[in-house]
Amino acid sequence: MGFYLNKTPKIIRPLAKDLIWSFPGKTSTLYLTFDDGPIPNVTPAVLAILDEFNAKATFFCVGENVKKHPDIYKMILEKGHSVGNHTYNHLSGWKSDNNEYKENILEAENYITSSLFRPPYGKITRSQIKLLKSDYKIVMWDVLSGDFDTSTSPEKCANNVIKNASEGSIIVFHDSIKAEKTMLKSLPLVLEHFAKLHFEFCSIPMA
Repeated sequence: MGFYLNKTPKIIRPLAKDLIWSFPGKTSTLYLTFDDGPIPNVTPAVLAILDEFNAKATFFCVGENVKKHPDIYKMILEKGHSVGNHTYNHLSGWKSDNNEYKENILEAENYITSSLFRPPYGKITRSQIKLLKSDYKIVMWDVLSGDFDTSTSPEKCANNVIKNASEGSIIVFHDSIKAEKTMLKSLPLVLEHFAKLHFEFCSIPMA
């Protein structure tokens, strides 16, 4: 597993001021996000856990997955969560020219209606930001759970969030097959911890 940071360093954020890293000043509020779905069994299981804690979240969906599983996408919206564009087939901005990247995002728009966009892997160039910022709110994160890391236990994954999240934090989980085992065990631990502290879990507005 490659190197990654559970907490986005504050020094990075001013360098990319057109990106949303967190929502400062949102008292006792956290923003859970889930990348890469919708996936059968995994996404519905996430929705059931969120229901249990009366929590709302934002799902950054891959267009190809929405095309395959429109019923699960519809379920996300019917349960009051928000959605965002995560490209059509999980394209890395660093490995794509601007035209290819924009076309891929527009292809995803055929299936995902939202002003929110998150670049897969968090990899996006300055010129791509410039190309997209007038049409999308580009949402990054300040806390990465690490649920995609198969060497991380559910308890460690939960602690990554619990130690690093603060008021207004945007937190990343993945409703993917790779992350499923760790994520589904760590998510309830995170929700339970912050519910006891009277935090509210909100979705990011799509408009």
